[in-house]
Amino acid sequence: MHLEEIRSLPKVLLHDHLDGGLRPQTVIDLAQEYGYDRLPTTDAGQLGQWFVDAADSGSLVRYLETFEHTVSVCQTEDALRRVAAECAQDLAADGVVYAEVRFAPELFTAGGLTMGQAVEAVLDGFDTEDDIVVNALLCAMRQADRGDEVADLVVAFRDEGVVGMDIAGPEDGFPASLFAEPFAKLRAQMCRYTIHAGEAAGVDSIADALAVCAAERLGHGVRIAEDIRVSGDEATLGPVASYVLDRQIALEVCPSSNLQTGIADTIADHPVTLLNDLGFAVTINTDNRLMSGTTLSREMHLLTEQADWDIEDLYLATRAAVDASFQSFDEKSELIVDLIDPAWSRYLG
Repeated sequence: MHLEEIRSLPKVLLHDHLDGGLRPQTVIDLAQEYGYDRLPTTDAGQLGQWFVDAADSGSLVRYLETFEHTVSVCQTEDALRRVAAECAQDLAADGVVYAEVRFAPELFTAGGLTMGQAVEAVLDGFDTEDDIVVNALLCAMRQADRGDEVADLVVAFRDEGVVGMDIAGPEDGFPASLFAEPFAKLRAQMCRYTIHAGEAAGVDSIADALAVCAAERLGHGVRIAEDIRVSGDEATLGPVASYVLDRQIALEVCPSSNLQTGIADTIADHPVTLLNDLGFAVTINTDNRLMSGTTLSREMHLLTEQADWDIEDLYLATRAAVDASFQSFDEKSELIVDLIDPAWSRYLG
């Protein structure tokens, strides 16, 4: 498949961070507007490359610095509305028809906004006239203690475009079980959630997210491959991998981002292909489009070029994303019948 062919197909995105997807020129514009003078350059082309290089550097300090810049320029309602609207526009231009974009409201309060005001501004921005539906996932930062507040916001905005919760930040040392009570609160309110697990920490982190917090989806989740032993053409699954496979718990895989964080050296070596071949519910995602210099179409194209994925693999990943999304059953059915299947069937044998 050519990149443009993939871009023309309707796609579904489940794992995309708002503060990791700003346009470089927008970062510059907002920095100038709000007096932020710490950008490494004010040339848009150079700044975009700086973000990718910093994320590729292998230096945690430089990687975290990238988010310091994007978060610092998103401290007003106008800035958040602009960033959210441009996110929706950019995803729509890439052929994404449904997206769940996540952000941590607590990161946008340094300028005086409440977390609720931050959520309202982002939802306003997502409400565009583009041919896309963008819903929000609200993150609580793992190293902080605001999980209950974030869960309350998910409940409060459940009918206005917030479809669930997540936890973000340092996975290693901050297990999901620290947030057992907020997640229990969401279950009691019949709200949905996904949990970052299996990116910076391994199988034990995934098991914790599943056993203690009953994760519905796994953000990244690719280190589940560490619970799989491959010998020749045979694969033996450990108990955690079997649990995830048997229950078809969706994995929100972000190939390029995973290379930057050291999960694999190349797309060809990425465990996503093994997981796909074994029948896991694999979905393909972008994570941080600015830091990885990527789009969903590009992520899919890389898999076809470097990991021997074909159109059927991409279609199955798209269907898995629809199935795992936090839309209603009727919305999923309409999306498949009206958009996904008619377009993809032209390429399927």
